Amino acid sequence: MIAHQARTAYLLLRVGAALAFLYPPLSAFFGDPYTWLGYFPPFLQGYLPDLVLLHAFGVVEIVIGLWLLSGYKIFIPALLATAMLIGIVLFNLPQFDILFRDVTIACLTLALALMHWPQPRQAF
Repeated sequence: MIAHQARTAYLLLRVGAALAFLYPPLSAFFGDPYTWLGYFPPFLQGYLPDLVLLHAFGVVEIVIGLWLLSGYKIFIPALLATAMLIGIVLFNLPQFDILFRDVTIACLTLALALMHWPQPRQAF
């Protein structure tokens, strides 16, 4: 019984993390993209048109979200997700009242990364 509950809990962690990465690019594409542009730090803006930057970042988010959802070797996407979320929070500290949830999602993705920490291969 516990094994089934653990598998379900693991799936829910992956679904929750994936949703956090799939919703923003879909919202930016199908909704109002300008609501998301304010989260980019100023040093990233101006090199590309705003919408190109936003949608390029969105492609990265979709890849990470789908990879996490797949459950296949998710150490790398979980670690990237953690770094992205922490970066978003650090570069937008004045908006912490909104972004505090990103810290909790970063903890979730870090937990997923730790669950998939690469194990050293044993020599025979």
